[in-house]
Amino acid sequence: MNYRQKIEHFVELTLDVLYPSRLGQVKPTSHQYCHLEKPMYDLMVGNIADCCLDADIVSKQFVEALPEIHKKLDKDIEALYDGDPAAATILEVVIAYPGFHGIASYRIANVLYQLEVPLIPRIITEYSHSYTGIDIHPGATIGESICIDHGTGVVIGETCVIGDNVKIYQGVTLGALSIPKDKSKAKRHPTIEDNVVIYAQATILGGNTIIGENSIIGGNVWITSSVPPNSKVIYDGTTLSKQLEIT
Repeated sequence: MNYRQKIEHFVELTLDVLYPSRLGQVKPTSHQYCHLEKPMYDLMVGNIADCCLDADIVSKQFVEALPEIHKKLDKDIEALYDGDPAAATILEVVIAYPGFHGIASYRIANVLYQLEVPLIPRIITEYSHSYTGIDIHPGATIGESICIDHGTGVVIGETCVIGDNVKIYQGVTLGALSIPKDKSKAKRHPTIEDNVVIYAQATILGGNTIIGENSIIGGNVWITSSVPPNSKVIYDGTTLSKQLEIT
């Protein structure tokens, strides 16, 4: 296997350890997390980005973070199951839902991103992107109980901040306005507060854009300015002057 393939294999191995139901096995106990320390160490040693981090320390820190990853993913699974009437079982969500694979890969990658591991986090999320159509930058900040329904075409940028209990449908872009390269460290992507629903093909752009809690964002809207809490934003299908209606 080449280096990218090894990372892809590591993602699937991690998900199998966290959810052995993918393999038809019983739920793991915490001591099984240690099975991932050696594979993580091997990836660090082989990091083609000339990583100067201590591979032994990083692999141990990753394993220590797995119980929290597992806890968050359990809540994501519940959100996906509760949020989709077509979901027959929790097992179906874990095995078959692209939204679960997308958010799970992000949560694994985000831990490594926070540990300042180069390259590996981005390869992890790009693997899931190619597999599911869901593109989440590992640097994004995402809360608990996230439901990404269908998922194809979802884009979540590096500096995006998403609260708890947010539901996102296919084709949603949480992106940046065009800025010079030297502004790349600024907050470029929107903030989505708690309990927001964003329907298909909505585009929300800009680091200063905040979608207030409990809001509903309708399909096909284009938003570059903040929306107050408890709002409903829809496209009325007529003129640009009436493109956004907030009620």
